[in-house]
Amino acid sequence: MRSAVAILFGVARIAAIFLMKTRSGAVEPWLKETEAGAKTYGLKFRKVGLDHDSATWDDAFKAVAHEPGSALIVIENATLISQRERFAQLGWRYRLPTVFSVKEHAEAGGLVSYGPDLAEVHRRAAYYVDRILKGAKPSDLPVEQPKKFELVINLKTAKQIGVPIPPNVLARADRVIK
Repeated sequence: MRSAVAILFGVARIAAIFLMKTRSGAVEPWLKETEAGAKTYGLKFRKVGLDHDSATWDDAFKAVAHEPGSALIVIENATLISQRERFAQLGWRYRLPTVFSVKEHAEAGGLVSYGPDLAEVHRRAAYYVDRILKGAKPSDLPVEQPKKFELVINLKTAKQIGVPIPPNVLARADRVIK
């Protein structure tokens, strides 16, 4: 069964992009879950590891774009977030629908982001540090997960790369960049 998004946008392949140097225990679960999701919807899945040398990133985007019906999911880390303008430009150049997990990418020109508000995540982390510094035992503190996830859609990018965004998807967005 293919997802509605795949049918609407003509997506048949999902490529997960990540920095190879960070392909540690933190990245592997993201890749596994993304692959499982792709298979659930009948999409072909591909892992694309990036070198820290950003000069090679153009070739990675070009290779993914060469396969018709491809889209990208970026497995975030601090380096890739700091290069958000570069990712937006590569997505535009190769007309690739690209999904991110932090809104800063959509604000910089990426197509879509869906994920927690990083400022809120950091505020909660500061709260935990404060409690620990005041004597709380870390093992006594509850584990928290983000409570709110934000969907940000960049309509300007959608128009530039030729991806129509259905009105019902726009209506669900927390923020639409025009």
